[in-house]
Formats: sequence, C-alpha cells, structure tokens
Amino acid sequence: MDALRRWKEGWRYPTTLLCIYGFCSTVKPLEPFLIPYLTGPDKNLTSEQVNNDIFPVWTYSYLAVLVPVFLLTDWLCYKPVVVFQSVNLLITTAILLWMRGVLAMQATQFFYGVVTASDVAYFSYIYSVIDVEKYRKATSYCRSVQLLGYTVGSVLGQLLVSFDLMSYKNILVFTLVLTTMALLTSCLLPMPRRSMFFHSRGVEAEPEAPGGAEDATKKANGRRPSPEEAGADENGGEKEQEGEYAEEERENGNAPRAEGLKGSVSAGVCGRVLRQLFRDFLDCYSSRRLLYWSVWWAMATCGYNQTVNYVQVLWEHVQPSQNSSIYNGGVEAVSSLFGAGAAYTIGFIHVDWAQWGELALGGFSGLEAASLFLMTFTGNIWVCYAGYVIFKALYMLLITIAMFQIAADLSMERYALVFGVNNFGALALQTVITSIVVDSRGLGLAIIPQFTIYAGYFAAIAFVFSLRGVFTIWKVRRNHEAPASAEGCSAEPEACLA
Repeated sequence: MDALRRWKEGWRYPTTLLCIYGFCSTVKPLEPFLIPYLTGPDKNLTSEQVNNDIFPVWTYSYLAVLVPVFLLTDWLCYKPVVVFQSVNLLITTAILLWMRGVLAMQATQFFYGVVTASDVAYFSYIYSVIDVEKYRKATSYCRSVQLLGYTVGSVLGQLLVSFDLMSYKNILVFTLVLTTMALLTSCLLPMPRRSMFFHSRGVEAEPEAPGGAEDATKKANGRRPSPEEAGADENGGEKEQEGEYAEEERENGNAPRAEGLKGSVSAGVCGRVLRQLFRDFLDCYSSRRLLYWSVWWAMATCGYNQTVNYVQVLWEHVQPSQNSSIYNGGVEAVSSLFGAGAAYTIGFIHVDWAQWGELALGGFSGLEAASLFLMTFTGNIWVCYAGYVIFKALYMLLITIAMFQIAADLSMERYALVFGVNNFGALALQTVITSIVVDSRGLGLAIIPQFTIYAGYFAAIAFVFSLRGVFTIWKVRRNHEAPASAEGCSAEPEACLA
C-alpha cells in the first residue's frame, strides 16, 4: 500500500493517466476512411457537400474557440478542459454514428473544432503537476503515446477495412468505447495546484516581497532559470504551498482545491496577467529572426492543415472507394512514421540554422510544392500517396527546426505564448483561404483547383524564403569579411589608400 501511495503521489501517476487518455483519444480507426463513410450508403452525402459545406465548419469553429479555450485552460488549471475535450470528442463520435444529414455532419465538425482547440490542455497539464526536472521526460512520453495512438488507429482501420472485419458503423462503435475510456481516465486525473499564468506562484505575490522583484525581472526578460534556481523554487514553493493547502483544508473541511484556485484569481490578477502577456508578445516579436521564423510557421501550418484536411477528397477523386480497394489508413501510418523519423533526425544534424535555416525553409518548401503539384495532376493513386508521404515528412522536418529556433532563447511561458500566437495566425489565414476557396458561399472550388492553389501557395512560400535565405547568407559573409578587411588596412595602410 505504501508503494502504491508513493506512486500516486509521484510524477508517474498523472503521466500514466495522461498517456492512457492520449492513447484512447487518438486511436481513430475510421478517420482515414471518413470520406468513404460519409459519401457511402451510411450517410449518402456527395463529395461536393463534404468538401464545400461540411469540412469548412471545422476551421471556423477552431478559430472561434481557440483564444477563449487557451485562456480558460490556464484559468481553470487544465483538468476541467481535458475533461471538456473528452466530452466533446464523445459527442462528435456519437453524432457521426447515429445522425444523418448535412446539418448533423456540420455539428460534428463544430464539436471536433472544440476538441482540437482543447489540445493545449493535454500538453500543458503535465507542467502543472510534476517537478521541472521530470517535465521533459513526461512530455516525451505524452507526445510519443499520442503518435502511437494515431499510428495504431490508422493501421487498425486499414486492417479492419481491407479484410472486411468490421463495417464502418461497427468501427465507430469501437471508437466510442475508446472515447468513453478516455473520458473516465480524464476524470481520474489529479487536480493541479498551479498553472502557467493565472495561478503561477509569482502572479499573486506582493510586489514588495523579498526576491519577488528579482524573480519577476527574470521572468519578464524571458530568461530560462538555471537548474539550481528551478529546483529551489520547486522544492521550497511546493512545501510552502502544501502547507497552505493543508491549513485551508483543515479550516474548510477539505473543500475542493479547484474552488480555492478559482476564487483566488481576482480581476486585478487577470488584468496583470493579460498586460504581461501583451508586453511579452511585443517583446518577443520585436526580434526580427523570431518574426521571420514565426511567419513561416504560420504560413506553412496553414497550408499543411488545408492539405491534410482535404487530402481524402483528392484520393477519392483519383480513385473512388466504391470501385476499388483503398489504403488510406496504411498511408497515414507510414506518413506519420516518416514524419516522426524526420523530426527525430534533426536532433543529430549540426547546422548553423541561424545562417542556413531560412534557405532550408525555402528549399524544402519548394519540394513540398512539387509534391503537391504531383499529387494534384497524377492519375495514379500510388503516386498520389507517395507525394503525400513526402509532403508530410518535409513539413514535420521543417516545423521541428522552427520550434528549435524559436524556443532556443525563450522561457517556457514565452514559448507557450509564441506557440499560441503562431497557431492562431495560421488558423486565421486558413479561415480566409477556406472562406474564399473552399466554402460554397465563396468560390466553392472543386478539389483539383483547390490543390492547385495549395501547391502554388507553397511555391510562393519557397520563393520568398529562398530569397530571404540568400540575402541572410550574403549578409553573414559580408560581416565576416569586413573585420578581415579592417585588419588588413591597419597592417598596411598604404595599400588601403591606394
């Protein structure tokens, strides 16, 4: 019993629960076959309805709830939003299983947009319940399990469809069971005592407190704390906070911790947090290098999301599922593994990304554009599949480089802010493209013109960043040559005058 109690009090218990939740919520065997399911006899929708009327709702929903969910995630201390995410995922699966019609399918896209926006709670939760020195390990476990869930779901879906082991509806029933398990697991997660912004240890401290000004200055400057500082803060702060909660529980008869947390956040604290976030935003994006990498992040993520969201419609156009076997699940699994391998490989490549990074962004974005053009104009489904695998692996490679470059000199709080702002920028741009190009109330283009635009979009990114990369390399080399010229002139002034 003592071993079990120690395990529950340590970092492994919440990490294990979160990994179980991440796995059960990401195993979606039907997802690679969503278009065949919607356009088949089960739902009897047309490809045009799915493409132009149903799928755009996800983008609008995601944009509408992203900022409120981001702020509420921190204010409510993560766990309620994780539970909320699993409830919305359950609703999405249930509507997809039992309801029919365009309006019902639009509702699934709305709720799934809420699910996607709530992903921030999944990755932020661990930060609030474990020590800093365990954070990197726990985060790697959670990310790996999520990738494993996507891969297992794709492979399982492919096996069930290829060998006709389950109908699409039975696959959805199986997904509903997994989603219910995810919901139950999320309810067992411990309630955090702190959060990154609204419930951080320094936010409610008195300005005159000893060391408070120094800590605030370190945080405002975005400097990463040293391991000694982090350890001291974690150990000392944890003991002090445990004492405070123990005393509060004795006085209030073990009142729920969440109510104490929410009650402690006054309007003044909210105002201070929002003002600090705005100051951090201005300070972060005043760096020209970070701004360029963030612009690429937002633009490339927008194009990537559009491609992934609508690629099944393209596959259905190239080879209709009613007439032949399809291998969407296997392709999704292979592309995820190739993407993970590309991202992992970057950690072992030693390149001066400050000098060569923008040129790499331009060059590889050009390859992404080429793969999209290949997918668009080929009539062979296997060539289309290969182009998608290449496209996804290249994006995972480049987004990993961008994350490394942006996170290099930022504190965790500022990185979370930049991550959120970049994704919001990507989503805003994606909403504009969706409303003009895809939505039936806009141009309502068919899938081939759509993908032609996406390929041209990545070609434009490649052109701009290739030019910027060449300019950066020229400027760096010129700066290196200038000191050498100055040294030569100081040694032989007559030669310089001549």
